[in-house]
Amino acid sequence: MDTKRLTRMALLTSFALIIFVIELQIPPFLPLPGFKLGLANIVTVYAVYVLRPADCALIVIARILLGTIIAGNPMALAMSLSGGLFCLIGMLLLSKVIDRRHIWVCSILGAALHNLGQTAAASAVMQTSAVFSYLPFLIVAGCAAGLFTGIMAQAAVNRLTRK
Repeated sequence: MDTKRLTRMALLTSFALIIFVIELQIPPFLPLPGFKLGLANIVTVYAVYVLRPADCALIVIARILLGTIIAGNPMALAMSLSGGLFCLIGMLLLSKVIDRRHIWVCSILGAALHNLGQTAAASAVMQTSAVFSYLPFLIVAGCAAGLFTGIMAQAAVNRLTRK
């Protein structure tokens, strides 16, 4: 791995962590347990369209592991990892058919996949399928957040990858 590539990945991971820490300070504006805007996913969506898949995966895993340490909530690790990786795999596949002009669509679908992955992990941890009744509410809120993060990632890709 060359220095430029490693530096770019480190900067994107750092940027995502900074956004994550700032978002931790924002009080929830929806009364849905577990709902966050997921602003750090702007970096993930950007990376999906600009970097190699393996680089995206390393950024997501590093952000989730370091974010778990920073937030001091090890119980959230399983949900964050499953949601983040499910979302990443889905968006990497979707990016093959959704072009750079429609990144926001990929982000919305990624948000829905993230919620599905988190709910599956919660179901496994709690050993009950009752948590899936909460999924429709999470998907609606997540898609709205995914639209916002997708628009921001779209702007970043357009601005930072001009020829």
